[in-house]
Amino acid sequence: MAELTSTAAPPHSWQALTAEYPDLTNAYDALSDACRDAGPLDPHAVALVKLAVSVGGHCQRTVHAHAKKALRAGVAPDALRHVAMLALPTVGLPTALDARRWIEESIRESV
Repeated sequence: MAELTSTAAPPHSWQALTAEYPDLTNAYDALSDACRDAGPLDPHAVALVKLAVSVGGHCQRTVHAHAKKALRAGVAPDALRHVAMLALPTVGLPTALDARRWIEESIRESV
């Protein structure tokens, strides 16, 4: 298996928002950190939860973002695929299939 990249630049839209509203993005990052640190989940579990929430919301952009973040955190590609399959009975076949496709795209883009 090819080695996954360990760093990646934030999306251009986030970079633009940060340039224009640094206080806002700093506050968002602080909230994100506080939410992550509020409980006992390890980084892999946090990454999978964030991916699952994105799948449930049928948010292509965030599925891609959280899949790539999970891979950089060391989560195995098969675990990401499992998230899409676990979502199937809850969100339905079309959404689960879309999520699987987006996850596969993210895996390919990360190798």
